[in-house]
Amino acid sequence: MGKREKRDAASKALRELQVDLSRLQNHLIKSGEKVLVLFEGRDASGKDGTIKRIVEHLSPRETRVVALSKPSDRDQKSWYFQRWVPHLPAGGEIVLFNRSWYNRAGVERVMGFCSDEEYDEFLTTAPLFEQLLAHCGITIVKYYLDISRREQKRRLKERRDDPLKQWKLSPIDDTATKHWDDYSAARNEMLARTHTPFAPWTMVRGDEKSEARLNVIRDLLTRFDFGGKDRARDLPDPNVVFPYDKAALTNGQIAA
Repeated sequence: MGKREKRDAASKALRELQVDLSRLQNHLIKSGEKVLVLFEGRDASGKDGTIKRIVEHLSPRETRVVALSKPSDRDQKSWYFQRWVPHLPAGGEIVLFNRSWYNRAGVERVMGFCSDEEYDEFLTTAPLFEQLLAHCGITIVKYYLDISRREQKRRLKERRDDPLKQWKLSPIDDTATKHWDDYSAARNEMLARTHTPFAPWTMVRGDEKSEARLNVIRDLLTRFDFGGKDRARDLPDPNVVFPYDKAALTNGQIAA
C-alpha cells in the first residue's frame, strides 16, 4: 500500500471512529457519567494532535479540553491539586487534560521546579486523590504517549522550522532532549508509583502519529458499553496501546 492509500485508509478509519465517539457522547449525556481523560508524555509526543482528533466532532457544550498555564503565586500557595478541581467533569461531560497534576512528576521534577519533599508528597497523595475521584463516580483514563529520542528530536526541529507551530515552542523544549535520561527516570518512577487499579496507566507508542491517534480512540471506546458501537472496530492494536507493566521498561515496549 502506497503513502496515499495509507493516508486515505487512515482518514476513513478516523471518520468511522469519530462517529462512534459521537455515539459514546450521546450515551454519556443520557447516563450522566463523568469522564476524565489525562494525556501525559514527553514534549512533542503527540498530545495536542490526539486530543484534537478526539474532540473534533464532539459537542463543545459537553466536552472540555484543559491545558493549564504556569501556576500563579496563589496556586503555589494552595493545595497542589486545587487548581485542577474546578475543571473536573460534571455529569454527562468528557474532560480531557492536556497535561495534568502529573507535571509535578515530570517537568517540575526534572527542571527543579519543586522540592524533593513536594515531589515525594505528590507521589504519595496522587493515588489517594484519584481514588477519591473514582469513588465519587468519575471514570479516569490515563494515557502516557511514549516516543523515541530520535523522533522527539525530529519533531522539535520541525516545530522550530515551521512558523505555524511557533505557539508550541517553549524554553522547556530546548532542554527536552538534553534531559532525556532524567525524563526517563522521572517517567519510570511516576508510572511505578501511580499505576493503580482505580486509575491505571495506558501506554501509547507514539512514533507513528496516525496509528497512535486511531488506537487511542479505539481504546477509549472499548471502555464503555453503548448502543450503536461497531464491535468490529473495538480493539486497539496491542503493539501500539497497552496497559502499563514494569516489564515494558526493559523489553523495548517503552523508549529507554
